[in-house]
Amino acid sequence: MPDTDTIKRQRTPGPEAHAHAQTTMMDSASAVLEFKVNYEQTKNLAAGEAVHSDAFHAGGHTWRINCYPRGIEEANDDGSHLSIFVELLMNKSRSVYAIFEAFLMDKGGEPSLGIARRIGVHFVRQTDLVKIYLKEGHITFVCAIMVLHGNSIPTPRYDIGKHLGNLLDSTDGSDVPFVIDGETFHAHRAVLAARSPVFNVELLGSMAEATMSSITLHDIAPATFRLMLRFMYTDVFPGDDELGDSPSEIVQHLLAAADLYALDGLKLMCAQKLWDNVSVDTVADALACADMYNCQELKNRCLGFVVDEKNFKKVVLTEGFKNL
Repeated sequence: MPDTDTIKRQRTPGPEAHAHAQTTMMDSASAVLEFKVNYEQTKNLAAGEAVHSDAFHAGGHTWRINCYPRGIEEANDDGSHLSIFVELLMNKSRSVYAIFEAFLMDKGGEPSLGIARRIGVHFVRQTDLVKIYLKEGHITFVCAIMVLHGNSIPTPRYDIGKHLGNLLDSTDGSDVPFVIDGETFHAHRAVLAARSPVFNVELLGSMAEATMSSITLHDIAPATFRLMLRFMYTDVFPGDDELGDSPSEIVQHLLAAADLYALDGLKLMCAQKLWDNVSVDTVADALACADMYNCQELKNRCLGFVVDEKNFKKVVLTEGFKNL
């Protein structure tokens, strides 16, 4: 694990976000990342509800950081402590040995090594968070993970998404152009058919599209199709910079496309993104979107938010609720 001075030099402020992770150092066996959480938006979550970092790689495996602002239900937590864990996202069937440590940055931007922790249930009290570590509505963690390979043969880094992304960019071997509002997108039938049962039927079955030299789409915008296509090749959700000035609107369009082409993984990622930004003013729009595009997970969470007594009286006064 790098020393404190190294971390201070490497850390750079991330953009404003509900939960944001920025990798600041990475090699084949370890990673150090900054994880910024919007405390004002998460302080009232129930025990067991988490916010997550973006996925990152270390030691040939894919991980993410899970932060529970009010603790975890399994520990019978009373909500007085924040908890933080690392989760292995890939190759869960195999044993992986790793060291995970985390510490908070104080209001002055200095690492607070006094509460550095290996993995544990209780990390820090809510009262201390506000008094010592809350800065401009956010709390910032620096997390480090080091994977211990022991005598095992090192696992190669998961990079098929990178390779397929390069294939999409180069258009090498592309055999199915899509035309949307005059813009052409070059893709590969086999990749789309493997990722989407809808494209499988359209492109490899007996439908007319299977024999067309190009396919014109009318039910999706070029910007939405571009993001969906990138996800189908890389399995990576668009970053904040790709979602533009109206991220919620773009994510709603992406959720509609994911439902249309039966991309269940993308639907859940869109649902999580919308849920991450749910508030009294936005919950009605998120609920309508979840209902329209058959996303039961998001619908259930939005309904739970609306019927909560402290939210209901405010939600019913919003324009979104009236439209709903």
